[in-house]
Amino acid sequence: MKSAVETLNPTRVRLTVEVPFEELKDSLDAAYKKINQQVTVKGFRKGKIPARVIDQRFGRGAVLEEAVNDALPKFYTAAVNENELNVLGQPEVDITELKDGETLNFTAEVDVRPEIEIPDYSGIEVEVDAVEVTDEDIEKSVEQLRGRFASTNEVERAAEDGDVVTIDLEAKVDGEVLADGVASDVSYTIGSGELLDGIDEAVKGLAAGGEATFTSQLKGGSAEGKDAEVTVKVSKVAARELPALDDEFAQLASEFDTLDELKADSRKRLENMKQFDQATQAQERVLEKLLELVEVPIPEKLLEDEINTRKHNLEHHQLGQMGLSLEKYLEFQGKTVEEFEAETSEQAVKGIKTQFVLDALVNKEKLNVNQEELTEHLLRRAQSSGMSPDQFAQAVVEGGQVPMLVGEVARGKALAVVVEAAKVVDTKGEVIDLSDDEDEAAEADAETVEAAADEAVEAEAK
Repeated sequence: MKSAVETLNPTRVRLTVEVPFEELKDSLDAAYKKINQQVTVKGFRKGKIPARVIDQRFGRGAVLEEAVNDALPKFYTAAVNENELNVLGQPEVDITELKDGETLNFTAEVDVRPEIEIPDYSGIEVEVDAVEVTDEDIEKSVEQLRGRFASTNEVERAAEDGDVVTIDLEAKVDGEVLADGVASDVSYTIGSGELLDGIDEAVKGLAAGGEATFTSQLKGGSAEGKDAEVTVKVSKVAARELPALDDEFAQLASEFDTLDELKADSRKRLENMKQFDQATQAQERVLEKLLELVEVPIPEKLLEDEINTRKHNLEHHQLGQMGLSLEKYLEFQGKTVEEFEAETSEQAVKGIKTQFVLDALVNKEKLNVNQEELTEHLLRRAQSSGMSPDQFAQAVVEGGQVPMLVGEVARGKALAVVVEAAKVVDTKGEVIDLSDDEDEAAEADAETVEAAADEAVEAEAK
């Protein structure tokens, strides 16, 4: 076999392959054997029909077609390896010449990873939010905890903000009560925003036995998106009573003995959360700066496939689980179809570019992934997916996704290298050292890469 490669553009090549006919022998033998098992000829046992009889009865062309279909993937793969190509997706194959007993010639056009030159990234500088935890933040955190321990007591007065009301609902569209538009004994906290738009205004001021009617657009059900006339009846009004903010509450709500200790712990937790957010923000901004430094040609077919994959996942998985159509989703988002298309394309380009650049950086820095790093990443991914580690690991192995996870970890390490070389300052002008907590930084790196790439380039050939 002889092969040559022609570069059509920075992301696409054409392979020209010439195969001497004798190299098709194994595929021809396999073709005769396969046809032997599929056909019957009077006078011959199944599987024992001579090749000359198959040629006479079914045509030499059928045998050649079967042999070529078997041989092409093997010779294509050999040509790819011979020319050390890093291919993406499936090739477009064209048989240019097939002469029985002489030669098989074909071409294969396929996308390839572009050659990427990683520039000096040591001069990258980014600014991030300063870590500040105010007394107001502490009070808000403690109040949220306090709210979880609130009790309710029925009162004989009109409902107010924060009260818990028990209500019956009935929704009509065009004067007809909806089959799925009736609900009884619904518990609702006024001001929570958990039910229909307009319900807070309707129930405030009503005492037990009170009734009101208002118009609201339905968020789900058989008449989703339509305006409905909703009647609400209040059967009970209960006031929420918060526990006293003292040491006794601290002992009730936590493992601490005093309120001061509880507040100190709240401050520490909030600082840790904001430090993690700061690290994530730094990595996102460093990644953006890195991408600005690198010119990356994007394969058209790969981009098209990635855009289609994103649309499919949104429509049939994310929106499907919420019972929303794409049209309704865009209406809620206040976006036109053109804006959605442009946004999806931009995200796809960024995802592909992120993967290409970080993969090139992995090669440049000769980064490897060890078993411990892979296991830690698998545990994080399992937790975010809601699966047990064993279930997630089994799904990854069965789906052949181990290389994908290895790639995610490697890209996270590549990004960490760039972040370490970058200058990161906060809005107060203080230099931020992100190496204080390596485990936390590694987790943030991986999450940043996953968010940016958004599992891009699944069409890439493995």
